[in-house]
Amino acid sequence: MATEETSVVYGTEDLLTSLCNSVIRVLNVATNSKVHYSAMVQRITKIGLKPDIGCFVLFDGGFSGLVVLNFDGDTALEIYEKYMLNMGMPKSELASSFTSDEVANILGELMNQIVGDFTGKVRRELQTNITQNQPKMLVLTKQVMLSVDTPLDRPELRRVSFFTEKNNIFYLELAIDRTEFIKLHDFDAHEVTDADALLDFEQASEQKSSAPAAPDDDENSELLKSLGM
Repeated sequence: MATEETSVVYGTEDLLTSLCNSVIRVLNVATNSKVHYSAMVQRITKIGLKPDIGCFVLFDGGFSGLVVLNFDGDTALEIYEKYMLNMGMPKSELASSFTSDEVANILGELMNQIVGDFTGKVRRELQTNITQNQPKMLVLTKQVMLSVDTPLDRPELRRVSFFTEKNNIFYLELAIDRTEFIKLHDFDAHEVTDADALLDFEQASEQKSSAPAAPDDDENSELLKSLGM
């Protein structure tokens, strides 16, 4: 009698690992530097935006969730400068403060590319679909907690530390519905290996009108209200 094959289960930590790999995949190509993340992950009870810059994206579809990236000013400037220099911009023309709209636009575009890379892998590897909204970036002077109780039935919250080439730290926080994907049979995931596709955002970033900008105060209030605050 043949032994029954054990089902492959893809859970929260696997989704988190996939998202973390999207972060380093996009940032390494965009900044031409090495970004890595901690081998340890934190279970947290609250998710929020923290000073100096918080960027977040909501996604929905096969499963729902909220992704947050929190940067301090030095980390934000390092990523922005490396990105712009990698594009061939002279250092003399770069913004000198993390509060600049240009820094916000670039971080928002990178966030969009990160979640886009992640959603692509979800379609290929899990054979389901999730959609994302436009990333929102806020320059903050104090911590802002986000409520995820309403959109998520059984939320699981995680935090991962990332390290830049200059050893600056930023944090990824993920709130996601508790879910498991069970593999019923083998299939071809059609993994995309062409890293050049990740550079498409460079052309989009040159079109300032299409790049996501920091919302004004009224938009900030509306966004935070929609998140249950």
